[in-house]
Amino acid sequence: MKEPTVINTFNLSSVPVGVISRYYLNLVEDGMGTPIRLPLIVARGKYPGPVLGLTAAVHGNELNGIPVIQRIFKEVDSNNLAGTIIGVPIVNVPSYLRKKRRFLDGVDLNHIMPGKEGGTVSQVYAFRVVDKLIKHFDYLLDLHTASNGRINSYYVRADMNDAIVRKMAQLQNAQIIVHNPPSDGTLRGAADELKIPAITLEVGNPNLFQKGMIRDGLTGIHNMLGYLKMTDSEVEEISDETIICKKSFWIYSDVGGLITVHPNIADVVESGQLIATVRNIFGDVIKEYKAPHRGVIIGKSVSPVNQTGGRILHLGLIQ
Repeated sequence: MKEPTVINTFNLSSVPVGVISRYYLNLVEDGMGTPIRLPLIVARGKYPGPVLGLTAAVHGNELNGIPVIQRIFKEVDSNNLAGTIIGVPIVNVPSYLRKKRRFLDGVDLNHIMPGKEGGTVSQVYAFRVVDKLIKHFDYLLDLHTASNGRINSYYVRADMNDAIVRKMAQLQNAQIIVHNPPSDGTLRGAADELKIPAITLEVGNPNLFQKGMIRDGLTGIHNMLGYLKMTDSEVEEISDETIICKKSFWIYSDVGGLITVHPNIADVVESGQLIATVRNIFGDVIKEYKAPHRGVIIGKSVSPVNQTGGRILHLGLIQ
């Protein structure tokens, strides 16, 4: 297997046609002056077409997106590809190596995009990710998972008022789509500022590989490739089981203790339905929480230890 080529600048026109190319893109340097490099996988087709960007592990413990990106390049024939696929299996390299969610300085990288050229450690890293790479994309699928102590459904965050973005979201055949205009600080938001249609794809749970979620992620990307006519992939019919949410929010606890969250992921709960029970350390029930609205469970806490202000569940209000 040929070693990846080390580059300082990504230039799409220099990528060979009809093959899968691998690169290490020099991004920043650590305290010893050693380069920190982004791994890139690039399939440049023989025919003209758009550039589809795939990113994963913006948070260092969000792993499911990595094999999704690896496998898509195993399944695509670059000789019959129209356009280019650029995969970044690990965006947040320092945090991935440390098995941590946040960046070296304790900052959430997905809250400070597009970063700052002359800023802090995390701001410079974020800036160079966007400036050196993301700006080359025509479309972006950004793959995430739940955070520590929580689990997620297979769901998409997208601006459903944008026709192109709405179609990208529908093509994923997710369990749930949440209307969520790109917020400042996210990679999706940075892409939107560059006029790049983008969605966030939440692919399950942190710190592990989930085969079912990985398969679902692959199906959505193949649908995108077929829809954009980059491949001859047959586009699966948009699932009529996908639940569309006009908005969503987290429900938090106002007491501490040992919590049990009752509904399962993707369950629909009714207003007033019991959703969580909190007990003290002696096992006595001290608080019960009920759903404030009818909605679908997008994600939930699975850690029994819950302090005051801890997350209970992520509730989507059905459109």
